[in-house]
Amino acid sequence: MVPVSSDRRDRTETGFAFGKPQRLGNARAYGRVFEKARRSRDKCFTVLARPRTDRHRRAPGRLGLAISKKHCRKASARNRLKRLTRESFRLHQSQLRGLDVVVLNRPAAALTSNRELLASLERHWQRLSGADSTGNTDKHG
Repeated sequence: MVPVSSDRRDRTETGFAFGKPQRLGNARAYGRVFEKARRSRDKCFTVLARPRTDRHRRAPGRLGLAISKKHCRKASARNRLKRLTRESFRLHQSQLRGLDVVVLNRPAAALTSNRELLASLERHWQRLSGADSTGNTDKHG
């Protein structure tokens, strides 16, 4: 049995873990978000979000990644985008409660610094969590 580090235990106890409950698990879940989503877009990412069903409105947000090889040829660069997106989502998941979110990369993301990518994602999280009742969050950056 592998011992669990105290750091890992601390993250799950404080609610900052990123496990299976925080991921979109199958094609049906992705399809549901793509079908009728609020959208936030800038030069690095397009982020789609849709509120979860009524019984899951208070549940943690869930993240899906659609990081395209078309816009980011190198696997290491795609992995960097995924890692940064997961980390940003994990840190902001309390404000994304009750949302299913899918993040798609755009061509500029591959050449953008980590700091700028994290700032971009933070702006998306703020837009999507603070959307008005019409769901109008389509902002171009």
